[in-house]
Amino acid sequence: MEMIHKEYRVDKTKIGFIRFIFEAHEGVAIATTLDPQKGHIRLAIAPDRVDTARMIVEDLKKDFMFDEV
Repeated sequence: MEMIHKEYRVDKTKIGFIRFIFEAHEGVAIATTLDPQKGHIRLAIAPDRVDTARMIVEDLKKDFMFDEV
């Protein structure tokens, strides 16, 4: 399956939490840490779950920095 990749700059202290959230929403996206010091992550999003992933990101933005790169 072809995945959609999006990169984000996030609060580096929240990377573990973000990974947990996406693991809990099985099949939506896989979070990979690209640079832990800068809070740079990549989401590999299932094409049919883009809207769900977007809703999760928008919800997380309410609590901490989650900016698309």
